This record gives sequence, C-alpha cells and structure tokens, in this order.
Amino acid sequence: MSSTARTIIGAIMVPLFMFFAIGIMFYLFKMMNVNVERILTFMIAFSPIWLPFTLFYITFEMWMWSVHEKFKFDNGRTTLRIKLPQEVLKSPEAMESILTLIFNPNGPDNLMQTYFDGKHPLVSSLEIASIGGEVRFYANVPTKKVKNALESQLYAQYPGIEVTEEVIDYTAEVIWNPKKWDIMSFHILKKSKTKDEDVLPIKTYIDFGLDKQPKEELKFEPMSPLLEHLGSAKPHERIWVQILMTPHVKRNFKNGSLSKVDTWESSAKKAIDASMGRDKLGLGTEETESRPVLTMGERDTIAAVERNVSKYAYSVAIRAMYITEVGKFNGDMIGPMLRSFSQYDMIGRASIGPMWRTDFDYNFFQDFTGERKLRAKKNELENYKARYYTEGDKKSKVDRERIMSVEEIATIYHIPGTSVITPSLSRVENTRREAPANLPIGDFK
Repeated sequence: MSSTARTIIGAIMVPLFMFFAIGIMFYLFKMMNVNVERILTFMIAFSPIWLPFTLFYITFEMWMWSVHEKFKFDNGRTTLRIKLPQEVLKSPEAMESILTLIFNPNGPDNLMQTYFDGKHPLVSSLEIASIGGEVRFYANVPTKKVKNALESQLYAQYPGIEVTEEVIDYTAEVIWNPKKWDIMSFHILKKSKTKDEDVLPIKTYIDFGLDKQPKEELKFEPMSPLLEHLGSAKPHERIWVQILMTPHVKRNFKNGSLSKVDTWESSAKKAIDASMGRDKLGLGTEETESRPVLTMGERDTIAAVERNVSKYAYSVAIRAMYITEVGKFNGDMIGPMLRSFSQYDMIGRASIGPMWRTDFDYNFFQDFTGERKLRAKKNELENYKARYYTEGDKKSKVDRERIMSVEEIATIYHIPGTSVITPSLSRVENTRREAPANLPIGDFK
C-alpha cells in the first residue's frame, strides 16, 4: 500500500474510531442510568475549546504530508550520471567536502513557510548500478536545491569528470512484472550492540589511512569489493544500490513537528559522559581520580565520536536490490554484495549490515500464499524509483533510518581512484584539458 493511501485511510479511520468510541461510551452510560443529556450538553457547550484541538490533531499529519509533497513537486528531481575521470588522485575527503557543501536543510524562516509552503529537508540519493555487468555511478537529487551545487562541486573536486543529466531514468527499464522479473531487496543500515548506534561511527577513510594521501599504488580502496562484484553481473542481471540521505536537523513546532527532538550532539554527549563516568556519585565534570580508567580503544572511540558529530550529518538508509529474469535467480550474487559492506565494521563501535529483506524466515507460516512477498517486492521497486524510504518492519522499526556523518557517507560512496581496474567500470575515454591561455589569435597570412 502506498504512503498516500495509508495516510488517507488513517485520516478517515481516526475520526470514525473516535465517533465509534463515543457511541459505546454513551451506550454504557445509558446502561448505568447516567444522565447522558447533561454530559452531551456539557460537551457541546465547551466544544469551542476542545473541538479545534481535536480536529488539529486528527488532520495535522495529513496537512503536513500534502504541503511537503507540494514542496517536493515544486523542486523537482534530476538523475545525474557520473562518468569517472581517467585519473583520481584525491582521497574520499573530496567527496566529504561535496556532501558538506550540498547540505541543504531548507530551514523555514517562519511558520508560513513551514505550514503553507511545506519547506523541509529533501532526500538526495547516491547510487551505483550494475546493468548487465556495466557499473555506473548516479546521483538523484532535487533539481532546484541541490543539482547545480552537486554538479559544480564534482567538476571542482574531480578534474576530468563528466556529469550528464539523464533524460530517462535508468530504473525505467524495469517495470513491475512478476512473470518477467524476480526481485530481492535489502535494507542495509548502520547498527551497534549498544543503544548509541547513531553516534558510534563505522570504519571510515581516516581509519583506513586514506587521509594521509598514500601513493596511488599503495591505496586501499574500500569500494573495490563492491565494484568488482557488481562488474561480475550477467547480462540478464541488475544490481542497484542507493544511499538515501536526508539532512539531519532538529525537530520542533517551527519545523513542522509536534514533538521536539534534538540533533545527535546531545546523544553523543550522553554516550561520552557514560564512558567517562561523569555525573555519577557526584563526580561532576571536573577530572578526578575516581573516574574509570579508559583503555586505548575506549579513548579512540571517544575521539572518533567527537570527530563524527562535529561534522554535517544525514539521516541515511541504504537499499540494495538484486533483479534478474525469472528462472535465472542466482543466490550466490547476494552474499558478496552484502559482505562488501562488512569491511566498514569496527568491533566495539558500529557496523553496517542488512536489517530487513523482501523475504521471511518461515515462509510457510508467515506467507503461505506468497502474496506478502510479492507486495513487498513491488513496493520496494516503486520506492526505489521514487527515491522514497519507509521501514519494512512496521512493528519494531528495526530498519529505521540511521544518522551518519558526511565522513561516513563519503567512505561508502566516492569517486574511486585508478587503483580500481574493474573492466566494466566506465570512465571518461579521454582526459579533457583546458586550452592554454596564451594561444595566438587573429588572422595569419
């Protein structure tokens, strides 16, 4: 079921349930010989007080959804294909700079912009697609707010790169048809054994030593396992990986939220205080001998957390899809795709792994007819095309979006260097250079 249908049904069912509950209440009062007319008179008399608040609460979500959709439609979306340059001598720090510069929270200046214009952070999507073994880099971003900034920054950071706008999105090739295509989708997210899974960082390019700019032949490219695997896809196979990211901002009434939620800096401070033993037994914030002794690993973790939360952050969800023709499903393509993310794991900190999939542990009991699985696959394909994310596990929300810094995202998605020699990874054929500034001009006789 689409988000639109769910919102409409929710908006209708809430008042119906309320009136049904009121009817049962009056029926029980009548059974107990309670004077219902006095209660009804009291409710009508005070309706100018409680009725506006009730209607506001019921219709708030639907109204915010409608103005947000209008804002997204007005901004438009563009799919950019990124053709890699022949030479890339920069570390993932260049991509981190790009992600920082395109960070656009669309913060409203007043309540009119929030509740009538629908200004809110928009989703950007960084994507890698293997189409029959040909590996391509894409970015799907808001046209008005991000497209020009992303394009100019890519040219600025990576000389020789080529960025073109796709007239027809590459996902249009696959149309939902269970008789033709077999699809399996995964939600891959950052996770941790502790409750501080957002603030604890994964293994980033700084941990790999890429910030020290080693020689090209000595560089370790964290993206190479995934790219090599994508290049091994057969002509009838498609592997799509998208990183959906929304600028991480605080939520309050001014930004269109009835609940107040701070940014992840407060969570980071609590995690550090817990590790340092602060605010326990009256220790306060000053240094004392009563504090727990930290190991070198714990000190490194605290330093990594402080560095992580000091940078711009996005709410991130990674979706990976394996698509193939019916009857040609190869389960061996799944494992290497998922395992390629395990190199970002840091024991004692955070890791990246699948949290949900379009399948069930016990298909015979959970999906006897197979309809739930087909419905999930169809929704995932539509959501991928729409660059939309919603939790697959509606109850536990174990696959909710996680907060990641630009440093973490740049480690997972950046323009790989020339050390990656995957044959199917398309690069610009010739390096384009500017003409010399001192060329002679005029007529020659």
